[in-house]
Amino acid sequence: MPAGVCGCCGPLRPRYKRLVDNIFPEDPKDGLSKSDMEKLTFYAVSAPEKLDRIGAYLAERLSRDVVRHRYGYVVIAMEALDQLLMACHSQSIKPFVESFLHMVAKLLESREPDLQVLGTNSFVKFANIEEDTPSYHRRYDFFVSQFSAMCHSTHEDAETRTRIRVAGIKGLQGVVRKTVNDELQAIIWEPQHMDKLIPSMLFNMQDSEDLDRAGHPSTPSGAGQDGEENPAALAESCFRELLGRAAYGNMNNAVRPVLVHLDNHHLWDPNEFAVSCFRIIMYSIQAQHSHHVIQQVLNHLDTHNKTTPRVRAGIVQVLLETVAIAAKGSVGPTVLEVFNTLLKHLRMSVDFELGESSRRNSSASASSVRGKESEERIVQNAIIQTIGFFGGNLPDYQRAEVMMFIMGKVPVYGTPCHTLDTVKIGHQGTKRIQTMLLSSLIMVTSGFKSKSMAAALPPPFLDPLFSISLMEDSELRQLVLEILHNIIDRHDNRAKLRGIRIIPNVAALKIKREKISKQDVAFMKKHGQQLYRHIYLGCKEEDNVHKNFELLFTTLAILTIELANEEVVIDLIRLSVALQDMVLANEENMPMIIRCGVNALVAAYLNFLSQMIANPPFCQHVSKVIELRNMDAPYLLPEHIFRDKCPLPESLDKEDRLLYFQTSDMAECLAGPGYNADRLSIPYIPQVTVLYTVGKILHRCKQTSRGNQPE
Repeated sequence: MPAGVCGCCGPLRPRYKRLVDNIFPEDPKDGLSKSDMEKLTFYAVSAPEKLDRIGAYLAERLSRDVVRHRYGYVVIAMEALDQLLMACHSQSIKPFVESFLHMVAKLLESREPDLQVLGTNSFVKFANIEEDTPSYHRRYDFFVSQFSAMCHSTHEDAETRTRIRVAGIKGLQGVVRKTVNDELQAIIWEPQHMDKLIPSMLFNMQDSEDLDRAGHPSTPSGAGQDGEENPAALAESCFRELLGRAAYGNMNNAVRPVLVHLDNHHLWDPNEFAVSCFRIIMYSIQAQHSHHVIQQVLNHLDTHNKTTPRVRAGIVQVLLETVAIAAKGSVGPTVLEVFNTLLKHLRMSVDFELGESSRRNSSASASSVRGKESEERIVQNAIIQTIGFFGGNLPDYQRAEVMMFIMGKVPVYGTPCHTLDTVKIGHQGTKRIQTMLLSSLIMVTSGFKSKSMAAALPPPFLDPLFSISLMEDSELRQLVLEILHNIIDRHDNRAKLRGIRIIPNVAALKIKREKISKQDVAFMKKHGQQLYRHIYLGCKEEDNVHKNFELLFTTLAILTIELANEEVVIDLIRLSVALQDMVLANEENMPMIIRCGVNALVAAYLNFLSQMIANPPFCQHVSKVIELRNMDAPYLLPEHIFRDKCPLPESLDKEDRLLYFQTSDMAECLAGPGYNADRLSIPYIPQVTVLYTVGKILHRCKQTSRGNQPE
């Protein structure tokens, strides 16, 4: 009896174990027994309740073979596991999956590259299987950590190192695909996992030997026959896939590790890789999430407010890239925050620059100080470029709001309501801030088309703008005039008017214009005197240069084209005569070059105006004066006075009436229907505001306090 019992032990061995044993050949080189594998698969499908035991037994055999270094049998066991996974889809597969993942983990923990790659390939196959029911308890923490470690492999053999890194990236891609669409696996988006996933991908993208590929992030990844086995191309593909699956609440966790990686590896200067990364991010995410990325970069810029100028410039340039891509899409509520942050850093950059300048006499050499100053200029230019590009791509209603916002940041003498403390930064810092903010306003207003001037130039914008325009700084006045041109010139006529000159045939310019609207007529009735005063007082500034007169001529011409009805035409002629009389009377002892320049400006403008209103007698009078000046006083014409070394007269003979435009002659020319020529006899007197007077006094006081004589 005992012998009989012992002899029955083999046949009494469970059937699933016998089926599993049969798939393993005596010589592992023979590979998996296909017929026996089919029997095992049929049994597993027919009796799914046995799957967990089959998996446990396969795992037991595989563990034993790994320990004994019988890698041939390990490969057969994993192949069997893979086939069973692909064939069985019932609810009973859950325990089997646990055994499978346990075996994959065993292989990944091995130091053998072949086993790590084998385990990864099995995991990838599993990741592509859509399970019928979600798993409530399964976690992938170990796999994220292990695959990330493989992505950073430093194996001494280059080919083996590449194989391990490719396997690690594929494994991470498998984790992403298995988890991102499973609501129960939302934990994958938590920082502890993203801090491993994202840097692993960036490390391989950064470590690419094919630098040209990184320079074109908008092209599809993996291009070329070997793209799949290229760690950089594969990492980029996985990176794009992860970002494309990021939901609203996960965007910040996906972007933050990118910024940290760029910090840790000092990739802001130079910032080609950083720019490449954020192009990939912006093109991969859903458009409505763009403002999350912009917000993250803004916050990161804040954390780097005391780092080197080149690092800050690198971050700003990355911000420009993100803004450029997001400008046409949804930027959400971050519009003003973008400008607020950029203006804050602009101010800080000026502080740093002036701080370095004030330490010129310290131990640092002058050349190193100049180097730091120039680096701060790089930051400032990057900020202005970003402000201008972002503002220039906003819809008109948002652009008008941004224009007001920036104007509110410009320091203006005599207006304490403005937020910038000009006492701390001094005159030089104030001018730098004014110049840069006005430069950014030029970019924001470029291409701005408003149907109504009242909407484009409301008093809270117009008043401080004109106050700046009357400061004793020719550069600031030029910037203000360019801003006005951007706003007023709605038909893009400036290019045709460039350069102050006597235009022989205005009709040949093919000026585009429309009939002035009722809203614009009302605007000129309300604000016309401000515009005239701005031009009048701007002409008499003693530091005017050729460009100032060019811009003033363009301003007068654009006003004529866009906003001049019959009443405004009379006002503009009165203004021109007043300018002529001012420099002839010369009560303020202006330099001769300015007096001649103003006369040349008046001649150029009246020549333009007479042809625009197509009044033959008026044209004849203007042409006669210009002809006489050509012969007897060429220094009163723009073609001569603005040339280098133009001979200047010792005085202007105001008694020589033929050389100047006479009010009585022009009134006679305009007598008739349409024009109220009687108004020409009323001299134009600028209404100097209290704000202008206070600003002038403050400006002169600041000059005196610095030891300069006011002009």
